[in-house]
Amino acid sequence: MTDVLVLGGTGWLSGRIAEKWADAGASVTCLARGGRDAPYGTTLVVGDRDEPEAYAAVTGREWDEVVDISSTPSHVAAAVAALGERAKHWTYISTVSVYAANDEAGAGESAELLAPAGPDEDEDYGRAKVRAEASVRGALGHRAAIVRPGLIVGPGDPTDRFGYWVGRFGLAGDGDVLVPDLDARGTQVIDVDDLSGFVQAIGRERWTGVANAVGDPTDLDDVLRLAREVAGHTGALVTATDTWLEQHDVAYWSGPRSLPLWLPREMTGFWTRSNAVYRLLGGRLRPLRDTLERTFRDEQARGLDRPRRAGLARADELALVREVAAA
Repeated sequence: MTDVLVLGGTGWLSGRIAEKWADAGASVTCLARGGRDAPYGTTLVVGDRDEPEAYAAVTGREWDEVVDISSTPSHVAAAVAALGERAKHWTYISTVSVYAANDEAGAGESAELLAPAGPDEDEDYGRAKVRAEASVRGALGHRAAIVRPGLIVGPGDPTDRFGYWVGRFGLAGDGDVLVPDLDARGTQVIDVDDLSGFVQAIGRERWTGVANAVGDPTDLDDVLRLAREVAGHTGALVTATDTWLEQHDVAYWSGPRSLPLWLPREMTGFWTRSNAVYRLLGGRLRPLRDTLERTFRDEQARGLDRPRRAGLARADELALVREVAAA
């Protein structure tokens, strides 16, 4: 039986990865702080990675596969030091945010990276991941896979970004929805279940190397059109220019008071990265409609009018719509 250690395993993505391994018949151990259940069929070992003895309970055995998703470089370095010699293969989940530039369409895994974060710069997500990658490559280069996902989407997404649109169209019904200028805008998403399946597959095969785990570039206009169809929205789309939105304190991409997935035009490279390696390795990219339908059911279950981590509150949106109409 394959022995798998997932560092985490109780969160959104790490939990899906643990489930995929368990479904494949592996013996899966999840090392996490506790407070949340590990997936069915796995074993939870409680350990706080901020503590020096965090890995003591899992260093007494050999592991066929270790999966780490942490964005805290010190956690990654400590895990490699404690477990590296006991792992036949290691998969580190990084991010496309490690790349230094976002203006080159079709860039692949060899594109220049950001400078690694310093010891006190863990809050810089992309640079922290660069430093964490360096720890993995430095100690386990010949036994490690580094996976760089783009925007991960699907049911249960804790960031509330992708689900904002299909959820908002469902909430609006026949009402107006505020959208950015969609000309020359796009996005590149990967379904959480496609990504977790890919991570399990390359771990099973002990593949080594670096792979961008991203979907095909898709016009944002097409994403919103499909989201409207799935949600049954019949109202109008009210378009605001970049300048107008910026003047009214509406943010790009994510977070409170934002229009999720909207990016500055000069960031074309961010949503057009190469996924050739991912496809060559057999990575799945399910139809976008399938992901939207599953996401919409999840949004309905969680509440279309709930407070969100990303997007506009409906009342704020309608106030902005009225201002656009009056301008």
